Amino acid sequence: MNARSLAQQAAVRRATFDPGEVKALRPFSIWEISTFMFDVPADTLRKKLAEDPSLPQGETEEDGRQRWFTLDEINELRRRLRFRGKRLLPERPAGRALRVAVSNFKGGVGKTVVAQHLAHAAALDGYRVLVVDFDPQATLTHSMGLVEVKEWHTVWGIMCRDLCREADRIMATYDDPDDCPYPAADELPEDVQSIGAQRVQDFIQPTCWPTIDIIPSCANAAFVEFASAQYRALHKAWSFFGCVARYLDELPDDQYDLILFDCPPAIGYQSLNAAFAADILYIPSGPGYWEYDSTTSYLGQLGDAMEDISDGFGALAADAGLTLPKGFRDIRLLMTRFENGNPLHTAMMDAFRNVFGADVCQNPVEMTRAVEQSGRFQRSIYEQDYRDMTRETWKRARHSFDRAYDEFKGTLLKAWRDEPQREVA
Repeated sequence: MNARSLAQQAAVRRATFDPGEVKALRPFSIWEISTFMFDVPADTLRKKLAEDPSLPQGETEEDGRQRWFTLDEINELRRRLRFRGKRLLPERPAGRALRVAVSNFKGGVGKTVVAQHLAHAAALDGYRVLVVDFDPQATLTHSMGLVEVKEWHTVWGIMCRDLCREADRIMATYDDPDDCPYPAADELPEDVQSIGAQRVQDFIQPTCWPTIDIIPSCANAAFVEFASAQYRALHKAWSFFGCVARYLDELPDDQYDLILFDCPPAIGYQSLNAAFAADILYIPSGPGYWEYDSTTSYLGQLGDAMEDISDGFGALAADAGLTLPKGFRDIRLLMTRFENGNPLHTAMMDAFRNVFGADVCQNPVEMTRAVEQSGRFQRSIYEQDYRDMTRETWKRARHSFDRAYDEFKGTLLKAWRDEPQREVA
């Protein structure tokens, strides 16, 4: 069954990507750039390009009616152009990249779709993005065009590396190594040591988007849940929940602006690492009672798990330089697969708002034909060419995700500006 499915996957990629099964990012028209990215009249943008031939000029269609630009060219225009004295670069307060976990253990609520579209929207807005795929299903990894991924390049590898580094750090705190009741890194299993020898940048892979990188996942990464339990038994002083946080702290502050986590539909070692590393928790939920019920359970179980970590690992966390209890700068619930004309969906939105109040995003992600196609063809709305469907269908879906992204960006900027000690539990 797996072999047949892999053959079908290859056929889909050949039909969806180029003949070499390598995904490429499409170019963008002047109409898209002026309307959805720069918010200026198209004629004004054309005038700027005509006045300065040194600016990227794009590729012109044979009939001369439209010009198309790569994202690299668009970003150069962002850096060099001003309109009425206004810069086109997005606001980016000082400090490290903000980390957002997209998480809920209910399957099918759109976690990967949300993470994918927020990453693409942020990239088109001029931000540099790192996405971390914690889900062994690896749907986000595949959607970003990566096919062959080795498990040691996933979060599993990050956890092995962290175990080795922490083992050595803890050993170094003892004047006499023989007094240490825990193993040193060179006493750990050989496979852990070999994976743990990787450098910090080895886990980061490029995607077809020039300003989006990924720490990918793969099916074999599912073993991380079993391996992590084994590693905890090997080294009882290892603060297993802080691996990804420590890893991301090693990255230069200016390497990325936004780091997005796509979490698995479970509360385990990987999702706890994502939650502990995140500044903001984004919780997608569909507009049905079962999704509401599951979201309620998720909040309770995640809260219990984080509380258990605070109670049981406080001393270890302090020794490792980690702060407990864990707090988030913001927690937001995002309604997905929403249909405006469906009274049941409207009633569920009202129910969510009655319970969670202002923590519910005002702009849901609407279910449209273009959204359905995005999953079928492994392309986000932003990757789909509006010429492949009616322009109004494409614009409706684009506006839905743009509104959700604009609200998301507002949450980011507020968190960026807030003092760290103002985090909310």
